[in-house]
Amino acid sequence: MSWGTELWDQYDTIATHTQKGIDFCERFTHFLKDRCSIELKYASELKKLVKSYQPKKKEEEEYQQYSWAARFWDVLKELHDLAGQHEVIAENTQGQVMKDVQSLISEMKQQRRKDLQDGAKVQDQLKESLAKLDKSRKNYEKAFKMAEKATDDYRKADADINLSRAEVEKTRNQMMIKNSQCDESKNEYAAQLQQTNQHQRDHYTQQMPSVFQQMQSMEENRINKIKSMVKQIADIERSVIPIINTCIDGMVKASDGISAEEDSKAVIDKYKSGFPIPADIPFEDLSNSSVIDTSNANGTPKNSLDNRKGTVSDKKKNRKDKKGGGGLFGIFTSSKATINKIIGLLGEESKEDFSDLPPNQQRKALNRKIDEFKKEIARETAEREGMLKMKDVYVNNPALGDPNALEKKIEENAQKIDSLQAEMRKYQGYLANMDAKPSPVGQRRNSLSDDSISQSSTNMEMSQTSLPGQPPVAANEPEVYTAIDDEEDHVGEFEHAEGDFDEEGFPVIGTCRALYIYEAGNEGSVAMTEGEEMFVLEQDQGDGWTRVRKHDNSEGFVPTSYIQCHFYDQDEV
Repeated sequence: MSWGTELWDQYDTIATHTQKGIDFCERFTHFLKDRCSIELKYASELKKLVKSYQPKKKEEEEYQQYSWAARFWDVLKELHDLAGQHEVIAENTQGQVMKDVQSLISEMKQQRRKDLQDGAKVQDQLKESLAKLDKSRKNYEKAFKMAEKATDDYRKADADINLSRAEVEKTRNQMMIKNSQCDESKNEYAAQLQQTNQHQRDHYTQQMPSVFQQMQSMEENRINKIKSMVKQIADIERSVIPIINTCIDGMVKASDGISAEEDSKAVIDKYKSGFPIPADIPFEDLSNSSVIDTSNANGTPKNSLDNRKGTVSDKKKNRKDKKGGGGLFGIFTSSKATINKIIGLLGEESKEDFSDLPPNQQRKALNRKIDEFKKEIARETAEREGMLKMKDVYVNNPALGDPNALEKKIEENAQKIDSLQAEMRKYQGYLANMDAKPSPVGQRRNSLSDDSISQSSTNMEMSQTSLPGQPPVAANEPEVYTAIDDEEDHVGEFEHAEGDFDEEGFPVIGTCRALYIYEAGNEGSVAMTEGEEMFVLEQDQGDGWTRVRKHDNSEGFVPTSYIQCHFYDQDEV
């Protein structure tokens, strides 16, 4: 169907309709612009939401410890990626569809302007032809009336007997002239009518249909492009749906990764102090207060000193623990700052060996530090290997570079590796000392805790990592107790207690042989030479130390990893 044949008389309507099509394209452009703005704003708000709920730098480590927090972090990452897809929709719509629409509007305006100019030109030609026809018709009508009047005048003059023949002849000539002019006007009118009719037929059958066809093609092209653009918008959204689905699948996978059991275990690993459960509080019989030694400023019964088993240094350490210097009850008398250290909320830096932390937390911190040094050593070693390979290439082909230029860098790298290894050994020593350090006697008699077992296993691992032919890393010696305030007055009391202890003695439960030389640094431990045979009085209770008696009857603790033991109960089995 053609507008030229069906709408031959609707030129103005078609012109208005095509303008409406252009207006729609402009409105469609505004729609796309607003849609892109909404998509970008939505993506921006999502990213802002993710940023506001994303863990801070200091919280990242905690987020990695618990599955619920780590998986929520994963959900935030997936949400951030999902927001990026809305940005892709906006960017592709702006870069492709909106650009095409604007180009279409420009083309349509230019084409419509040209078509309207052609249509106006054809319309003007028809109007001009009609104007000529109307003019010739008016001329013919005027000449016809004048010819009629001249004919009437001649008839009247010819019938009037009073007029001379000359006057009648003059009237007759005037009639002939007017009739001749009338005939000429009639011929001109007929010719113009024929020409105008032909022009009108061409106007409505050829010229205007051609203009209408151009405008119809323009309008159909606009409709087809709008159709294509709407589909293109849908394709843009469809293209990001797989990625959005992947983000949603990632969120579902993150939810599946949340485990209450693992999180409960993580809480234990993070906050476990490693201290044993407090022993039962003894009953104090006030009726026997008369037997209390008045020389003891603390009011400790003498028989209680007789019943305590351990070296003088152990007793001193027990008294030191009771004064708040450490030990089991320190967790109940510690300040808020110590509690904050336990739960990891204190902002101050820990000591180099992390000895201000509870045992379990100290061990984790030392292991973490050792792992950091191992990674750094591995990185430096790889860098050293690369420089050595480069040096070999330079040696084989001097044109590529000077091998001597790498000597300084290789030497610096070696020094750095040595420094890192020394630091790592220092922290390994801290770890070994922590695992091998003997507990106070009062705590040593308690049942083994899970932490004691882990200390023993860690000590064994450190022993196994020692170089062949070299002793394991030496454990900490028992602390040297320095008397404070009025405690110097009670040294004799402790010496007396130690004498009672020696008289009672420990039963011999086996023998042992020293594998390495050990120099005793403090009270409570004894020195030994390599290959020396000794008696075993008390097995390792999980703290890395064994009580032995030498052939000179001296007793004390030696590192378990430095001796090879044989127990009598093994022979009975």
